[in-house]
Amino acid sequence: MFENSYDIGFSGPVGVSDNSIWVLISLVVAVIGGICLYFTVFSDKNEGKYEGFMAKLYDFVKFKKMYITVILKVSYLVFAIYLTLVSFTVISTSFLLFLLVLVFGNLALRLVYEFSLVLLSIQENVSEINKKMKK
Repeated sequence: MFENSYDIGFSGPVGVSDNSIWVLISLVVAVIGGICLYFTVFSDKNEGKYEGFMAKLYDFVKFKKMYITVILKVSYLVFAIYLTLVSFTVISTSFLLFLLVLVFGNLALRLVYEFSLVLLSIQENVSEINKKMKK
């Protein structure tokens, strides 16, 4: 009758589960692996030595090319289309609200994305100037 009354599922130290141990091991391996790769494969002494996929991977890891501008431009188009289509759902409720969402919503969205892209273009221009000054 009481054969399982003492089985409380205790399998290790208090508060430590198998998942948290795996997370800790993953963190340690990632830190050690990242440091080793950065100072060996992706060190500055290897610049220009790689070709093909490794050259692209080297540029990706060293942030030679910024992909955020492409992501921002595509996401702007997606959100602008979405905002325009959503504005048509409120047309039956209020025509004024429809116009506000359609015009000012898209305008606000555009301003936010333009500001983000201006900051990124400043960064790209500063990087380009820095490259020219090193020559």
